[in-house]
Amino acid sequence: MYDLIVIGGGPAGLTATIYGIRKRVNVLMISKDLGGKTNYKLRLPWIDEYRIIRGLETVKKFQNELEYIDFAREDALVDEIKKIDDGFEIITRKGKEFQAKAVIIASGTRQQFLNIPGEKKFMTKGICYSALSYAGLFIDKKTLVIGNGVLALKAAAELAMCASEVNVVGPSKEMMESSYGRKLAGEENVKIFNDHEVIEILGEEYANKAKIKSPDGEEFILEYDGAFVEKALRPNTKFAKDLLDLDEQGRIIVTNQNLTNEPGIFAAGDVTNIYAEQVLVAIGEGAKAALSACDYIFQIEN
Repeated sequence: MYDLIVIGGGPAGLTATIYGIRKRVNVLMISKDLGGKTNYKLRLPWIDEYRIIRGLETVKKFQNELEYIDFAREDALVDEIKKIDDGFEIITRKGKEFQAKAVIIASGTRQQFLNIPGEKKFMTKGICYSALSYAGLFIDKKTLVIGNGVLALKAAAELAMCASEVNVVGPSKEMMESSYGRKLAGEENVKIFNDHEVIEILGEEYANKAKIKSPDGEEFILEYDGAFVEKALRPNTKFAKDLLDLDEQGRIIVTNQNLTNEPGIFAAGDVTNIYAEQVLVAIGEGAKAALSACDYIFQIEN
């Protein structure tokens, strides 16, 4: 039996695992990949890497460290978590079983993609999935936000503070009655395309055009310097939904010490109901969860 199992290999999971190793607890990370959201960084032709603050360097350092200590990682997806007499049992998609005294769930969220021609080709090359992370790079630039919910409106409001032009494709007229919608309606550099949809991403080395379809079927081309897909994220909590309390969005409810309603299970990062889905925030939450979990392990052993 392990002292601690960490589910997830994104910024929160990587941080929690390395902190656990450094605390000298017997820890195992279960994750199909490493890096999480940092694998979707945005590349732009006019931006030097040093200008981007995203916590990637810290994540990469932890990732390299864990790849070296390969005995601490199981390359798998988690299918189920069950409570047992002296801890918890984790069952992977392939049927392997692991036991631990404590668990940190840092399984993150699933990005909703557009699934249209050109998206996969230009992913991270002019098109990205987090305006909040990159808005400051678009001073006096022309931007495109794609989405029909509050996430898209918040992204557009962020970009409107620095970009010369913000085009928002997708929100309904009802959504524009929200506080964010009313704010955007009053911004001179924002243009709203209600109920329109993006049907193709275009470009050469980088994406810089989108084919738009109006509700009546008319198609036209919109040019931009950078595009952001802002659709609601789906938390990866299916394997824990019968054991833990979730909020209305399906995220794990945690305290400020990353405690869940189940003693011995902690959670960190975007899979939880914390404020701000940012890499640097996830790193901090992963560290907190590891410290809380190590304290718990110490207490049950003494």
